[in-house]
Parts: sequence; C-alpha cells; structure tokens
Amino acid sequence: MRGSLQAYKKVSIDSQLSAASPHKVIQMLMAGAIERLIQGKAAMQQGNTAVKGERLGKALDIVISLRSCLSMDDGGDIANNLDSLYDFMIRQISQANQNNESQPIDDVVDMLREIKSAWDQIPAEFHNLTADKVGI
Repeated sequence: MRGSLQAYKKVSIDSQLSAASPHKVIQMLMAGAIERLIQGKAAMQQGNTAVKGERLGKALDIVISLRSCLSMDDGGDIANNLDSLYDFMIRQISQANQNNESQPIDDVVDMLREIKSAWDQIPAEFHNLTADKVGI
C-alpha cells in the first residue's frame, strides 16, 4: 500500500512539473526544500539518523539545484546575492547534518521562506518568462 501511495505521489508531482511554468517549478523546489528540512529536523530530534540524513540530503540537493538555475551572466546583483545565500545554506545544512544541530536548519528554513515569499509576489504575467527574457 505504501509503495502504491509513493508511486501515486511521484506521478502527481511529475505531472505538475510537466505543466508548470518556470516560476512554478522554482516555487515547488523551494517548498520541497523547506518541507525536507523540517522533516530532517524532526528526525534529528527523534534520533532517527537515517531519515535525518536522507531528508537533509534531499534538501541539500534541492538548494544545489536552485543555485545551479541562477543565470550569473544576466542576473546581476540579484543572482550574485542569491548565489551567496545558497552557498551559505549549503554549508549550514551540511553543518546541521554533521553536528546534529537544529539551529542551522531553522536559519535555512527562515531564509528560504523569505526568498519564497518574495518569489510568490511576482505578478502572474511574468511567470512564464525564461531567464533570457527577463535577465535573471
């Protein structure tokens, strides 16, 4: 039963991604990173090392993906600032995992929520533009 539920979730996410605008994909990635970080922190507090490592690893992969999506040539100061923030987040997640510390996770969640909040406020008419059209 659990395998069927996981397969359904994967199909649902895959179909959402295939129909999503570039803007929506970034929103989904940020929400996914936040969710995995919260799950990783909960597993850490419960002493479940395997789940902690798996969830924090997935969050780390998402943040690395967000960082790799930046257009450094076209994004100017915004891209440079986000690059620095993502680099900091990557180090914080790694530190939290290695040292079993929850505060770095909280810090990263707060930063991602702030970035996502700003991203969510982008007007709908810009959601389908790609980086080469808007310079980001």
